[in-house]
Amino acid sequence: QVQLVESGGGLVQAGGSLRLSCAASGLTFGSYAMAWYRQGPGKERELVAAIGSGGSTSYVDSVKGRFTISRDNDKNTLYLQMNSLKPEDTALYYCAAGRTLRTLLTGPPSSADYWGQGTQVTVSS
Repeated sequence: QVQLVESGGGLVQAGGSLRLSCAASGLTFGSYAMAWYRQGPGKERELVAAIGSGGSTSYVDSVKGRFTISRDNDKNTLYLQMNSLKPEDTALYYCAAGRTLRTLLTGPPSSADYWGQGTQVTVSS
């Protein structure tokens, strides 16, 4: 079955960096669009960044210039490099896979086909 396993979360001070990873199995990774979502305390789940099968990327405005999404199709792994972290970035971060980048960008979170369990990122002030 499909598995998406996130890692790399943790506690970091404001201004610090973290790199999240998402190891995928059970799917043809290279043919899927991939994304990172997050859900902060008392907030709805939001799309943070997405990358198409061809490498096109998109970011929510609040992370542009600070976060970078990338993928290694040989390793079936998705990454999110997070720099200049802020307390408002504190959330549970999820990896997700969808059929197309357009689907992930224009649909609700439920549009994604597969989800990981999440990794917690906590940024202290």
